[in-house]
Amino acid sequence: MRARLSALPLESIVLLYLLAYLPNVIVTKLVTSTPHEGLGRPLTGLETLPASLIINMVLTWAFIWLSGWHRDANKLKVGAISVPFPTRYTFLSGIGTSLVLFTVPLSFTIPDVSIPFIQLIMRGDILIIAPLVDLMFGRRVRWWSWTALVMVLAALLVTLSDRGGLDLPPIAILTVVLYTCGYFLRLFVMTKVSKSGDPASVRRYFVEEKMIALPMSVVILGLISASGIGGQSGELAWGFVGVWSDPVLVDLFWIGATLTVISILAIVILLDPRENAYCVPLERAASLVAGIGGSVLLAWFWGLKMPRTAELAGAGVLIGAIVLLSLAPRFDARRRRDLNRT
Repeated sequence: MRARLSALPLESIVLLYLLAYLPNVIVTKLVTSTPHEGLGRPLTGLETLPASLIINMVLTWAFIWLSGWHRDANKLKVGAISVPFPTRYTFLSGIGTSLVLFTVPLSFTIPDVSIPFIQLIMRGDILIIAPLVDLMFGRRVRWWSWTALVMVLAALLVTLSDRGGLDLPPIAILTVVLYTCGYFLRLFVMTKVSKSGDPASVRRYFVEEKMIALPMSVVILGLISASGIGGQSGELAWGFVGVWSDPVLVDLFWIGATLTVISILAIVILLDPRENAYCVPLERAASLVAGIGGSVLLAWFWGLKMPRTAELAGAGVLIGAIVLLSLAPRFDARRRRDLNRT
C-alpha cells in the first residue's frame, strides 16, 4: 500500500475515489430515506453520523497501524515508547478536516434538499477557494485550471437559477459554512507544508491530521446536536447510544468503511504537487459526479426522486471539467517536448 498508490496516475486514483464514493452516497441516502422499523420514520443525519464516524475512526487507525504509515509520522516520546503526534500545522489541518468529515455525509441527509444541489453549493465554494490559496503562496495557476473553475461555477449558476436561488434550512446553511471554513483551513496548511510530491510526506500528513480530525469530528457533531440547531437535539442519545444494538448498524459500518477508503484516496489527490486549482476541482468534481450518479441510481432502483434536469446538466459540465483537467496537462507537456526538440 505504501508504494502502490503513489505509483498510480492521479486520474486512476480519482476513478477509485469516485467508485468508493458512489456506494457511500447510496447507502447513506437509503438509511435516511427509508422508514426505520423501530422508529416508524427515516433516521436523520444526526442519528446515523455518530456511529459511522466512530467506525470510520477505528478503521482509519487500524489502517494507519497495519499499513505502516504511522512510521512516517512525527513522534512524541511517552515513557519507553514513541507515538505519532501532530505538528502545529497538521493539528490545524485536523481541525479543518474534522469539519469536513461530518458535514459531507450530513449533507446527504438533509430533508427537502437534494444531494446534487447541496453538493454543487459546497463544491462551488471550494473551487473558488482553491486558486486563491495557490495565489497566496505564489503558485502558478495554469489556464486549464482557471477554465475548469469557470465551468464549475457555470454549473453552479445554472442549478441555482433553476431552483430559484438559495432557500436552505438552518442545518443546511450551517453545513455549508462549516464545510467551507474547514476546507479553506485544510488547503492552506496542505499547501504550506506538504504539497511536495514526496510519498512519505503524504503518509505523514494523513496520520497526523487524522489523529486530530477523527475524534474532533465526533465531538463537534455532539455539540451541534446538543445545541438544538435545526430542532434535532433530541436525536443525540439515539445516535450515540441506541444505534449500537440496532440492525441498521450493518449499514452504518458500510458507510464508515467507505469513508475510510475515500479519506485515504482524497489525501493522495489533494497532496499531489500540482496546483490546488488542478487537484481540488478533480477531487471535488469526482465526488459531485458520484453524488449525481448515486441520486440517479436511487431513483431508478429504489424509487427516490430523480435529480432535476438542471442538476444533471450541471453534472455534465463537471464531467467536462474533469476531462479538461485530465487531458490539457498532457497536451501541454507534449507541446513543450516538441518545442524542445526543435
